[in-house]
Amino acid sequence: MKYDPRAIEKKWQKYWKEKGTFRSVIDKSKPKYYVLDMFPYPSGAGLHVGHVTGYTGTDILARYKRQRGFNVLHPMGWDSFGLPAEQYAIRTGTHPSVTTKINIETYRRQLESLGFSYDWDREIATSDPSYYKWTQWIFTKLFEKGLAYEAEINVNFCPALGTVLANEEVENGKSKEGGFPVERRPLRQWVLRITSYADRLLADLDLLDWPDHLKKLQTNWIGRSEGASVSFVEQATSAPIVVFTTRPDTLFGVTFLVLAPEHPLVDQIATMDQRDEVEEYKKTTAAKTDLDRTDLAKEKTGVWTGDFAINPINGKKVPIWIADYVLMGYGTGAVMGVPADDERDAEFAKLYKLEILPAYSDFLEGLSLEAAKRTAIAWLEKHAKGQRMVQYKLRDWLFSRQRYWGEPIPILHFADGTMRALELDELPLTPPSLEDFKPAASGESPLAKVNDWVEVVDPVSGKLAVRETNTMPQWAGSCWYYLRYGCVELHVLDILRHIMDQSMGQFQSLQTFFLDYFVGKDHIVESIQETAAPTDGIGAPGFFPIKRAHEHLIKAKRISAKFFDDLIRRNAIEL
Repeated sequence: MKYDPRAIEKKWQKYWKEKGTFRSVIDKSKPKYYVLDMFPYPSGAGLHVGHVTGYTGTDILARYKRQRGFNVLHPMGWDSFGLPAEQYAIRTGTHPSVTTKINIETYRRQLESLGFSYDWDREIATSDPSYYKWTQWIFTKLFEKGLAYEAEINVNFCPALGTVLANEEVENGKSKEGGFPVERRPLRQWVLRITSYADRLLADLDLLDWPDHLKKLQTNWIGRSEGASVSFVEQATSAPIVVFTTRPDTLFGVTFLVLAPEHPLVDQIATMDQRDEVEEYKKTTAAKTDLDRTDLAKEKTGVWTGDFAINPINGKKVPIWIADYVLMGYGTGAVMGVPADDERDAEFAKLYKLEILPAYSDFLEGLSLEAAKRTAIAWLEKHAKGQRMVQYKLRDWLFSRQRYWGEPIPILHFADGTMRALELDELPLTPPSLEDFKPAASGESPLAKVNDWVEVVDPVSGKLAVRETNTMPQWAGSCWYYLRYGCVELHVLDILRHIMDQSMGQFQSLQTFFLDYFVGKDHIVESIQETAAPTDGIGAPGFFPIKRAHEHLIKAKRISAKFFDDLIRRNAIEL
């Protein structure tokens, strides 16, 4: 009999669908196994081979585990909110809800034709109100705990796209989406206080069976550094200029300070002779992304402000410069230059003919490196010139987008400056229906022009209020989707309440929500931080007692013998 793959595969795919062969149900008599793919953004182009790469591997594993007697959860869904979907809708002249629905249907049809063993009863889409109701609810809990806050921050802003972009969304000073120019601009933003959980994120890496190189990427992403904060004093105004250093023992070798061009002190201290040059440099820097500015291979540039500061350890005057390699969003926005002990500082000093002095003195002579650091910090603390400090490369995450196609942020603003998060029975907060949802170059969200949606009377207090008009970023919905897949048998809130009460016996314990195997692609580091940040945040004591949910992880780049060898090794598969 001739094998006809189209006929045979259609027959069995139809059977699987009708019989619910791959449906997952709670069964305490079997060990559970949760295998997950990074879910796709449903673009108009449909699936590409990169999707199939990872999906094939996880499907093999899911089928194998079922045959071995495991109760397997293997779901699929759609990362359907965000900038790409909105831009596609603008290009095609259709509403994003329409294009998203069509694209999802295309993706589902293509995946079903491949015969993957997904439990389609658990299908989710981040743009579905029944889903983002809970995304909004999670945000309100972060807000209540002080883990979501507002601040004016220098951001990557694209006037053509009308929104803030993450560093990863910018390349060579242009947006990856459309290739439009990007500039630095101060804007009011919502931010998640992920830095409060930096040590926990690091510690939890030891609990995970991940490839070593991914653990290293995570560690470097967090970037924990121990050192000291040191207060220099600007000579004209006596304003403190605080720097962080991992080498307080080298303070004697400081011959200059460098501020970020955006540092609030720059405009105050720039002398008349240097002001034009300083302003021009600031303008040039504003057109660069943080990644461009911190590229180690780029040529070093800077401008002297004309001002000086006093070194707290020896009383010497040092010139204050600005340079684009110093970022206002990292540390204090100021660094000290020790050209005798630092290669980058040496390059800068030689380029601008700055003084180079020995980095050490008799004060620390004969001490080991660690002892010299401790002695220097003790001196700073004794004389109120600084203190011991831990700093992280990781920064709090921008959580605002000035777009239409995203989760509305469920916050009311009052005239006296106070705010109220919406209650659960007020969610989901859905966006108004707009015909013109194109962004404004001013930095305002399209929602801001819908007055009858923005201006409301608060039903709780009876006071006039204004809705938040920024929306959430695309990763807001994708940061917790692995939890949502488990919320089918019961109401989501019931499950979350059980988690909060730590009474999860009926759900096979908290382990139900832990991923046993997760396969992702190139932006895996960011994706893991996205899921870790909110769940660690709501994992604060008394709320959500889980740690990292991604126990086993593979970054899938191509289908290869090594890829499947890793699958076999990690799961003890007998062939």
